Amino acid sequence: MNSPHNFTDDYFLLKPEEASFFDVFRLLFSSDLETTGLVVRRFPEQRYIRSFSHNWIVRVSLLVQMLLLWCRTPMALVGYVLEFWLNLFSGNGGFFNLLLNLVTCKLWWPNRASAKFASVIGHIDTRVELDKNIKPGNEKYKAALSMMAAKISYENETFIETNITQHWKMKFLKFYNNFWNGYLKCKSTPALMLQDTRSNPNLIVVAFRGTEPFDADDWRTDVDLSWYKLKGLDWGKTHRGFMHVLGLQKKIGWPKQIQQCSDLHQYAYYTLREKLREVLQENPDAKFILTGHSLGGALAILFAAVLMFHEEEWLSERLDGVYTFGQPRVGDDKFGEIMEEKMRKFDVKYFKYVYSYDIVPRLPFDDKLFWYKDFGTCLYVDSFYKEKRLPEEPDKNYFSLKSVFPKMVNAKWELLRGFIMPYIVGPDYKEGWFLRMWRMIGLVVPGLSDHCPQDYVNSSRLACLPSGLALDPLIDNELKTD
Repeated sequence: MNSPHNFTDDYFLLKPEEASFFDVFRLLFSSDLETTGLVVRRFPEQRYIRSFSHNWIVRVSLLVQMLLLWCRTPMALVGYVLEFWLNLFSGNGGFFNLLLNLVTCKLWWPNRASAKFASVIGHIDTRVELDKNIKPGNEKYKAALSMMAAKISYENETFIETNITQHWKMKFLKFYNNFWNGYLKCKSTPALMLQDTRSNPNLIVVAFRGTEPFDADDWRTDVDLSWYKLKGLDWGKTHRGFMHVLGLQKKIGWPKQIQQCSDLHQYAYYTLREKLREVLQENPDAKFILTGHSLGGALAILFAAVLMFHEEEWLSERLDGVYTFGQPRVGDDKFGEIMEEKMRKFDVKYFKYVYSYDIVPRLPFDDKLFWYKDFGTCLYVDSFYKEKRLPEEPDKNYFSLKSVFPKMVNAKWELLRGFIMPYIVGPDYKEGWFLRMWRMIGLVVPGLSDHCPQDYVNSSRLACLPSGLALDPLIDNELKTD
């Protein structure tokens, strides 16, 4: 079989975009998935998808992606309308004030580009201020700042700039909303860059936006199982969709340099790399960190990976750490081993926060066929905000029968906990009606509401960090034990 790409001859690809309605029945009843044309694979070692469990996992992934493709427009429309009404109510001070403003001709009309317009994520967790008790030099500071930067990346540029400059008292550098995915031929995930002028030396933060609740393409990327092993880079297998979003080039993979001809079609990795060079040259003592929630976390660690494999030593030496929250897996065990070796070389810390039964860090599936593995330091935080250092999250695969009952009990506890927390830890932890509705979804799909940024913000502020967090986790053997 000829490779569909010049940069790989070892791959496993799912192709739901080529499916028709009748392919649903073929997926359900065909004994050989490759005959459907929706699975393309080439393993030099000639491994095959034969077991029932593997077939079942692949079928579920394909069916979910097909459903998301068919629901793309309705999902976007629901998200658009929901955001409008949420902002209409909040911008006018609630339902009764909305009626009063309507009668008195003082109605505030939502403007999606304004500093008052918040995303669905921004309404789930309305906090925009940094925790005043966590200051530069505090062992929690970088993680707490990273999570807030990851959360605010879901907003529009005006909202982001206003909050960074006026509330955080930091320097807003750039918001990128025009990154390009050359494979899907559409806009890619945005990112922001800020300069923490309160830290000494200054800290540059690059935050990638994560999975948007009503973006079908983002969710498709999360549940996709496809991977490539790139020629010329002995770094194992990596997730296809995440690399596409970051800027993988068609036919040629990851060349060190490309010519970007248009501001409308910029690729995330190459654009951010050049901006970082510019900013760090202007601030010779500064370092930078990479962060993101959900899909954004995957992009953060892959950005670091491509930087190191391009042998960008000057930038790699200025990279202080990678902080991810609810991040899906991005590669196999070999990729993880090589990344740990390179991060050890450049003294880069990598902390992967996983909250409770969050479904996304347990995707894509980790088994002998798909090879997706965790690496780095997993900071697992339970629903009591108690933190543990682990080599990987508990219940590593979401579809585990033994964890069904604990997940259901945990979802009920989290809903109840929302009423208690303001009285225990303070008013900053009060949960609004919209977040409580979101937690009720967790009663139906346990683990889905755990992916909410609210719990990751709480984790970065409330969880007791293990001693020695400032040490390089990749050379501390004690991190591999519970």
